[in-house]
Amino acid sequence: MPPGAPSTRRGVDRRVPALGERTVSEYQYYEFLALDRPLTTTEQAEVRALSTRARITATRFTNEYEWGDFKGSPDELMRRSYDAHLYFANWGTQRVMFRLPRTLLDPEVAEQYCVDPRVTVSVTPEHVILDMVSEDESGYWKEDLDDSLSAIVGARSELAAGDLRPLYLAWLSGCGTWEGDEDAFEDEGKDEDIVEPPVPAGLGSLTASQRALADFLRVDADLLDAAAEASPALPKVRDDPPALAVRIAGLPASEKDRLLGLLTAGQETRARTELLRGFRPQPGTQPLSPPGRTVAEFLYAAADRCERRAREAAAQRAAQQALREQQRAAARRERLDELARDPEAAWAEAERLINTRTPAQYDAAVALLKALQELARGPGEQYQEFCRRYAALREAHCRKASFITRLERAGLTLV
Repeated sequence: MPPGAPSTRRGVDRRVPALGERTVSEYQYYEFLALDRPLTTTEQAEVRALSTRARITATRFTNEYEWGDFKGSPDELMRRSYDAHLYFANWGTQRVMFRLPRTLLDPEVAEQYCVDPRVTVSVTPEHVILDMVSEDESGYWKEDLDDSLSAIVGARSELAAGDLRPLYLAWLSGCGTWEGDEDAFEDEGKDEDIVEPPVPAGLGSLTASQRALADFLRVDADLLDAAAEASPALPKVRDDPPALAVRIAGLPASEKDRLLGLLTAGQETRARTELLRGFRPQPGTQPLSPPGRTVAEFLYAAADRCERRAREAAAQRAAQQALREQQRAAARRERLDELARDPEAAWAEAERLINTRTPAQYDAAVALLKALQELARGPGEQYQEFCRRYAALREAHCRKASFITRLERAGLTLV
């Protein structure tokens, strides 16, 4: 299936709803964060003009819509004002965007992980904007997603530090739309030969922010496990203050002036990230070089893993069921042995339970009579004696309709 084509699953076409498209009983949530610098009073006023009901501060914008749509353009707001954006709607669309300075994210590196239209990159003179969208064809959505951006946004800082794992997770999410699609590679055979992008280290040990990003983008667990097989362990990182001091001393005056300018502009995090980047290895910054697996090989490996896990789970359930059956059989044998030692006490207990005239005790009496029947089952006088006593007991309590109904429902017969 060529990138950008409508998603299909099990041969059923489904049109992806456009962002902001209205639906019956709709719910939409928008959130923006200004991280590198706060918005000025003028900028806040410009954003306020787009939404009178939004909660707006110098660093955050949030709004919910149950009827109507957001008047602004998330793409334009990200280009002009904000560094992170999260959106979700109750028809299954979930979207997250990161804006980073071009000095911290090379557009050519980011573009290696694009899966149009799910994962795209746009570039401004100062920034690179990563746009990641997940669609659930079932329309299922979680109701507590409005706290997601605070959990996810740390992945932006990790990406700015050179950690490519968030990019690779976005690629996994985009490729996951082809998983299970029987027609994914029929129209364009070349798609199955697309090679996965560089695999960063540490996919088997994601950070909390990366895990939150993977969950929000609905990254399939089997796809992630398959990816982690080709991902080396994280390198050990140690601080070296003397070496850092040497690096700072060796910076050109123009670079020091630029970093100081970022500090005075309120962009401390960016200045620190740029200073440290390249000085020490960051988690996930040492990718493996292609050639790697093709998309087809990758998806088939994940499918095999899923099937193997399903077989193992089925075998485990069967083993647990067999164990429960053995335990029930042992308990039943123990109960029958106990009844065999004093059957008269069991008959007396059944009479007592019946005479309480309560439903729960009726059930206990029926269970006891079933056990006495099983104990006496077989040819010979013992079963005949059970039949005689059971018939007499039933006749004695024939007016207790609820009790008689329970006997019949339990299949307690004299056959």
